[in-house]
Order: sequence, then structure tokens, then C-alpha cells
Amino acid sequence: MTAPALSPGLSPVVDRRRTTATMLGPSRTARVVVLALLIVFCLVWLAPLLWGLRTSFMTEDDAATVPVQILPEHGWTTEAYATILSASGMPTWLWNSVATAVVITLLTVGISTLAAYALSRLDFRGRRTLQAVIIASILVPGQVLLVPQFQEMLAFGMVDTFWGIVLPQIVAPVNVIILKRFFDAVPIELEEAARIDGASRMRVFLSIVLPLSRPILFAVAIFTFVTAWNNFLWPFVIINDPALMTMPVGIGTVRNAYGVQYAQTMAQAVIGAAPLLVVFVLFQRQIVKGIATTGLGGQ
Repeated sequence: MTAPALSPGLSPVVDRRRTTATMLGPSRTARVVVLALLIVFCLVWLAPLLWGLRTSFMTEDDAATVPVQILPEHGWTTEAYATILSASGMPTWLWNSVATAVVITLLTVGISTLAAYALSRLDFRGRRTLQAVIIASILVPGQVLLVPQFQEMLAFGMVDTFWGIVLPQIVAPVNVIILKRFFDAVPIELEEAARIDGASRMRVFLSIVLPLSRPILFAVAIFTFVTAWNNFLWPFVIINDPALMTMPVGIGTVRNAYGVQYAQTMAQAVIGAAPLLVVFVLFQRQIVKGIATTGLGGQ
């Protein structure tokens, strides 16, 4: 007699194979397809950057040639970089951007950290109301505040000054909420143990809370630096003096008298983007760790 065949659903071997396949995750074909799509997306994202970098190392005649040529007819050159560094305000713009971005980052992170810790740990009257106001202020577009901020800087005599650029940019409600969320997750028992040993509130904050907060502080600082570096609208409104222009304002407002110079424009853009690229490469681990620590990556 022939033994009755077992249905696949009743076979323990088949069930075991199915369970093993499920635990192994996506198949090899699916992984290859996903990897290929990611490579295509990366190339699409990199294409404009590579094109701008290519144009910056060409002569103006090659950059303006029609139809467009992939390789320059007169060879590669650094003429555009030499021209903008010697005959424009690029070095001044670069220094102004570094100075303003660094000062804005330090002040913003310091103020946001203290405010977030107070909201997370101190129980004072009006705490919930203040937190609600901070959250609500995130919904206010920055463009709405341009006129009031300009009038305020005008009243204080800070138009066309370094502090006129910096001060309106150091208030960052988003940073306060992000840091508060992190401080809420820090075990309060660590602080209570230090307080029992006689440490003051400030000593606890400096010796315990800040070292534990290093990843999120790095992430917030880097995001703040990038935002301050790329900010065009407020420096454009508050500054008229070319000696105080930042990189975005200088590149966006200063034009060559002989028309558009494509190679020089691309060289300016490359120099303006280079510091941000360096910052990201140096601190990418801290950025990823900070996002993972706060759980923002899953939102």
C-alpha cells in the first residue's frame, strides 16, 4: 500500500523551512534589487554636485559652450577659483560665515540646553504654559517675524552689525523640545544620588547630565551650524555692508559686470558647500548617534 501523502501545512519539515526562510529576511534577489535602486538614487542625487564640480574646473568658454560638452576642450583649470579668491569678497564672506555660524551654534546650544533642562527637571509655576508656548512657536513661519525683528534691531542700533545677524537666530524652539525629550529619558536616580552626596543643581548638570547628553548635543550643534551657515534671508535683510556679507548673501547678490560667469559661480558654490561637507564627514557618527538616541529617526 502507498502511504498517504502529508499536506504541506502538516509537514514539520516544510514548516521548519518556512520558519527559517522568514528568519533569514528578504531573499537574495530582493536585496540586490534594493541595492540597485539605492545606487541609482545616489547617482541621481550626486549628478548635480558632480556637474557643478566639473564646471568649476573649466574655463568660462568651455562652461558656456553650446551644445554642452562633458570634457573641456581647453583642459581642466583652476582659473575660476583663483579669480574669485583674488578679485571678489569670497575670503571675507567665508570668514563672516564661519564667525556667525560658530557664535550662533554656541549660543543656541547653550541657551536651548539650559531651557530644556529647566523644563524637564524643575517644577515651577507656569511651566506647562511656557512649554505650550515653545511648542506653538514652532508653527510660526520665520518669514512672519522678519519685520518685527528688523524693527527691533533698528531700535537697538544693530542694523549692519555682526550681532544684528547673530542675535535673532539664537532662539530655536525645536532644539529645546528635542533636548527636553532627551533629558526626560535620563534616569533621575543618577541626579538624586549626586544631590544626596552634596552636589548642587549646577554641579549635577555639568558633571552628570551634560556628559550623558554628548551625542544629542553634537547632533543639535551640527544641525544648528548647518542652518546658520545656509541662512540667506535674515542676513540679506539686516546687512547692506559688503564687508559683513555671509557666503549665501555674497553669492546671491554680487554679480559680475560681464554677465553670468558659470565657472566662477560653480567655484563659489563649491567653496561655500565645502565646510558643511567637512563638518558632516568629521561628525557623521555623532549625528547618527544623536538621532538614534532621541528616537527621531523613527518618526
